[in-house]
Amino acid sequence: MRTVWIGAAVVAALLGAIAVAWFSPLLSVRTVEVVGNELIGHEEVVEALAVAERTPLLQVDTAAAAQRVAAIPRAASARVQRVYPSTVRVTVTERVATVFFEAPDGTHSVDAEGVDFAVEPPPMLTPRLVTPNPGTGDPATRAAVQVLEALPPELRVQVATIEAPGESEVSLILADGRVVVWGGVDRSDRKAAVIGPLLTRPGERFDVASPDLPTVR
Repeated sequence: MRTVWIGAAVVAALLGAIAVAWFSPLLSVRTVEVVGNELIGHEEVVEALAVAERTPLLQVDTAAAAQRVAAIPRAASARVQRVYPSTVRVTVTERVATVFFEAPDGTHSVDAEGVDFAVEPPPMLTPRLVTPNPGTGDPATRAAVQVLEALPPELRVQVATIEAPGESEVSLILADGRVVVWGGVDRSDRKAAVIGPLLTRPGERFDVASPDLPTVR
């Protein structure tokens, strides 16, 4: 019987502690810490977070708050943590331009997932994307960025323009004017292995769409 009473007392104490933590102003939000952001402003993150000051930390729905922050166009992902006694920490991963395309409203940046996330001048050495319907959700855009991600680094920095009339018709125009016909994203590892030695040959058009039978013209 004594053990039962001790167990009941422990449970009651734990429940009391949880209740205090749930409602106590001593363990409530006083500070929002944002890390990982370079271009997304602190205030923009706080606004998207939508967690009121003095909210008890245990009442902060971190998953829902992270989803709200991740909805910022430039945010690739977000993580929200409770840091006791009084801080909410938001860790943001920002999108980075992989390609850009020109549109009537300006220059659009597209990341490695094919997401059109900003209208702004692109970073230096970012290739230009040419496709019929560039942007988020476009299969040709997605194929183009996947091909670019598959390239060896020494080739990727040479790409000035990436053209994709369709998702299986990707071509790379290098800074020196040479053209690499890539085709679709299938067998990109094999194509990446073949294209390096192929580019040491004289020619203007290097076709690795069928990597077992590459051609140079």
